[in-house]
Amino acid sequence: MSIGTCLWFNGQAEEAANFYVGLFPNSRIGDIARWGEGGPGEPGSVLTVAFELDGRSFTGLNGGPEFTFSEAISFELYFDSQEELDEKWDALTSDGGQESQCGWLKDKFGVSWQLVPSMMPKVLSGPNTEGAQRAMQAMLGMKKLVIAELQAAYDGA
Repeated sequence: MSIGTCLWFNGQAEEAANFYVGLFPNSRIGDIARWGEGGPGEPGSVLTVAFELDGRSFTGLNGGPEFTFSEAISFELYFDSQEELDEKWDALTSDGGQESQCGWLKDKFGVSWQLVPSMMPKVLSGPNTEGAQRAMQAMLGMKKLVIAELQAAYDGA
């Protein structure tokens, strides 16, 4: 058995898959299924596209406008460096993506992402409870999370 993720798009499944594959190492496009003459879609247009992001399986489905993405489901990315976090943040918010609060964003397809410094669990639940409260307050004031500022808040600097 294996578990994958299906993402419902309104005609943008192949574009989205190509965008995501370009962002992550060890990623690739797999099989693409197209509508035939008997289906409700335009013959030859993409029905589904299989793709992998860093070895994880996804299917992009061009299901139509009936369903859209929400923050109820998001993808979490963890980063050891600010440079890596900034790079992915900039890429995911480009061309119509939207910044939100506390490290959340929506990409140009409406998919929600959380870009999280790897050190966050430590500074939000570490033994220094006053520091954890300061780090929480710092995080609540940010859109893109800044590792140095979160650490400084935790340390009381």
